[in-house]
Amino acid sequence: MSDRVVPKLAKWPFFLGDAILLGFAGLMVYQSGWPLGLWQLAIVLGAIVVGAWLSIIPFLREYQAAVKLSEADQLANTVEQMKNLDLINKQISMATGQWQTVQDHSARTVGAAKEIADRMKAETQEFLAFFEKANQTEKAHLRLEVEKLRRGEGEWLQVVVRILDHIYALNQAASRSGQLGLISQLHQFQLACRDVARRVGLAAFTAAPGDAFESRTHQLTDAQAALPPDAQIKETLATGFTFQGQLIRKAIVALRPEPQSELPLQAPTQPESPDETNLAQESVSGVERTDSEQVGAS
Repeated sequence: MSDRVVPKLAKWPFFLGDAILLGFAGLMVYQSGWPLGLWQLAIVLGAIVVGAWLSIIPFLREYQAAVKLSEADQLANTVEQMKNLDLINKQISMATGQWQTVQDHSARTVGAAKEIADRMKAETQEFLAFFEKANQTEKAHLRLEVEKLRRGEGEWLQVVVRILDHIYALNQAASRSGQLGLISQLHQFQLACRDVARRVGLAAFTAAPGDAFESRTHQLTDAQAALPPDAQIKETLATGFTFQGQLIRKAIVALRPEPQSELPLQAPTQPESPDETNLAQESVSGVERTDSEQVGAS
């Protein structure tokens, strides 16, 4: 727009007319003489004014043309700016539409995320409930297995204790028989059996004759018998047992002097023979089974 060329007006006709008018005014002054009359003076002044006006007209025309051209440029600039405003308006409309679309997508995304979060929360609760149920079931199974293991442990402890009781009774019977070879063999057999039992934590112990009675580790066949003062152990009727360091049965002992029972006693009709002694020892071990069963169940 600023490079547009302003049209030029030919000035020489105007200058020529101005020169003619000025020449005419000078000729009239020269021919009329001095002083000039009123009408002569008016003609001369009119010719000078008209000539001056003719000399100014081209410059005025060029100025008016330049002004109109400038106005046209400004109008074109204004129209161009208005077009730019329309473009900006369209861009704003497009941006508004895109923003609305983005907002709709964002709303849908937020809704989908909330739905996913709710589903995840529900699934988490279901998983926790399932895990808790599985945990309770597993605990119940483990508790049942532990009870089975404890029951089995108690049962095999009872079996091993009974076997060791029988072995001890055989060893005592061999000691009373006086046969050194049999005594040695049964003693070695008893030591071997006790060593095997000791490997699984079951240890047998006896009380030596002459030891003081200890209620913590010793007991009598008759629990209601009165203990004499300074009671000493005569012999061990049944061995005591510890399992993994815990006492599960006290050693059953006989005392000297014999304790007096609080219940009336019947006198024996015959002296005790070695076979009867063995049977008594077996009956004592049978009495002590209840103690081993209670300990095994614990």
